[in-house]
Amino acid sequence: MQDHLTSKAVLPADGTRGTLIGRAWLPGDPPGPAVVAIRDDGVFDLGRAAPTVSELLNAADPVALAHSEGRRVGDLEKILANSAYDRRDPDLPWLLAPCDLQAIKACGVTFATSMLERVIEEQARGDASKADAIRAMITDLIGTDLSRIVPGSDAAMRLKAHLIEQGAWSQYLEVGIGKDAEVFTKCPPMAAVGTGSEIGILSDSHWNIREPELVLAINARGRIVVVRS
Repeated sequence: MQDHLTSKAVLPADGTRGTLIGRAWLPGDPPGPAVVAIRDDGVFDLGRAAPTVSELLNAADPVALAHSEGRRVGDLEKILANSAYDRRDPDLPWLLAPCDLQAIKACGVTFATSMLERVIEEQARGDASKADAIRAMITDLIGTDLSRIVPGSDAAMRLKAHLIEQGAWSQYLEVGIGKDAEVFTKCPPMAAVGTGSEIGILSDSHWNIREPELVLAINARGRIVVVRS
């Protein structure tokens, strides 16, 4: 884990040239979470300017607040190193999840071919002959090239209606061939864990798929304030 808790690993390609904010747990009397700015010369407490990330994003000029003076709380490298759950010194700062009072949403689509195979799998329940029959029925409806399905098109809607008539409704139909991308809640406010934190993984999971993501921080007015890929 320590190899991933370095400024080179966590900062953007241009380092601290942008306006970088986050949250950190700060020891003291009393201890607690604080909004912080990450700069060339260290990590700075922005608590006086914005007590929460939510308030910072909702400000008229969040960039100006992020560049307010603040109190220096330490070096980024040392705070990153102390963020490892199994090496943490509670008397020193460590990083938290960068969001606080915002729910975390996700939005995406499922490729049509993958979606149809998932529908087939749900319906066949391990019966290969039944899977072949369902796949043949879909092929009769749309032709042999499943990749040609255009989500939201008349042909896609006909396929969806037919599958529903056959008792083959699936949530994947709404995502894979519907006209709208799926938007769903991934995590409620204050439930995300930060860099270096311990997480729970299903005991019989043996592998992991990492995917590129585009992350947006959106304020209460629907304005995109932060973009991170």
